[in-house]
Amino acid sequence: MKTITAYVVRHGQTMLNRYNKVQGWIDSPLTDKGIADAISAGKRLAKINFAAAFSSDSGRAIETNRLILKQNPHNMHIISYQFPELREQCHGYFEGNDLSQMWQFVGEQVETTSEAGIMGKFGLEKARDLIYQADLYHDAENNDMFWKRLDRGFQKLLKNSQDGDNILVVSHGNTIRSIISRYAPELDQGIPTQNGSITKIILSEPQELQVKYFNKLD
Repeated sequence: MKTITAYVVRHGQTMLNRYNKVQGWIDSPLTDKGIADAISAGKRLAKINFAAAFSSDSGRAIETNRLILKQNPHNMHIISYQFPELREQCHGYFEGNDLSQMWQFVGEQVETTSEAGIMGKFGLEKARDLIYQADLYHDAENNDMFWKRLDRGFQKLLKNSQDGDNILVVSHGNTIRSIISRYAPELDQGIPTQNGSITKIILSEPQELQVKYFNKLD
C-alpha cells in the first residue's frame, strides 16, 4: 500500500486577503507580507527532502510554491505540478465581494448573517451548500462538487508519488480547513488557516488520510 507524507501550506497573504475580499477561483498577487509568509514557510521546511511539489493552478499558490522551494537545498531536483483539483472552493457570484457582505447575503436564508454565526451553527460543509444556494447564477460549488474535485486531487497526488515520498502541497485556507474538519475535527477550533502555515498529513491508498498537525507557524 502506497503511503506519502504531505506538508500542506496555505499560500502567502494576497491583496484580496488584505482587503477582506472573497477569493476562491479568482486570484490576486502576493503582498509583501505574503512573500514573507512563503519565505518563512520555506525556511521551516528547508530540511525536508521533497520528492515533488504540488500546488493548485492559482497564481498565488504557484508563486508561494516557487518561493518555498527557493529555500530548499534540494530544489534543483524537485519537480513541480499544478493541479486545478487543489484550488480553493468556488464562490461563484460572490467572488471578489466583501467577505462580510457575502456572509450577510448568504445568511439571510437561515437568519444568521455573520461568518462566525453560520460556521458555528452549520459548519463548513453546510455553509458551502448555503453559498451555492444563495448564488443566483449557481456557479459556486456545493459541498458535493467540492469534495468530488478534492478527492480527485488526492488521487493525483498518490498517482504522481512513490511510496514513502515526502511532498510539498501549496493550497488554500478553506480547502485545508475542510480537510481538517472532515478528517480531524478535534483540531478544528474555528480558527482560519493562516497564510504560510503548515499542515502535515499522511495519505495512503486507496484513500486514507491522517492529520499529524494543523495550522503550524513555528
